[in-house]
Amino acid sequence: MVHPYSTSGREQVLDTMVGLTRLSNLQRAIIAGDEGMELYLQLWRRGFVRVATVLTCGVPRRQHTIGLIAGRESPEPIERALAAVSPFLSTNAMIAVLIDTHASNCSLRIRTKLQQMGFQIEAGVRCQRGLVLSACRQGFGQMENAA
Repeated sequence: MVHPYSTSGREQVLDTMVGLTRLSNLQRAIIAGDEGMELYLQLWRRGFVRVATVLTCGVPRRQHTIGLIAGRESPEPIERALAAVSPFLSTNAMIAVLIDTHASNCSLRIRTKLQQMGFQIEAGVRCQRGLVLSACRQGFGQMENAA
């Protein structure tokens, strides 16, 4: 059986996401997306024990400072994952999203969705599996209260 992506490609994506979000072992991270469980297991193997998935976390209380999303080729699953992760993220959160760059306009749609959710794009890094966008939001709770 041939896997579409090599192990080194997966490691590169994870390294990129961890580096862009500056994730440490002390921070809580929430993971979602089609490949979320794979990311979760890779992080556990690396010693990140304060990670959870949307399915394993329970009640959202804005207790996570980092969100990681790994999706497939179309933007719809990534947008759903963003909506699912958002209630778990603190008002000053970082997020990294893996986007398969083969999908047309996917990157633009995800950027727009992140901005609508109060995130500012900080960086975009190409890797073997696509594009990893990182974004941060600061004072999002103040914006929600004003609205």
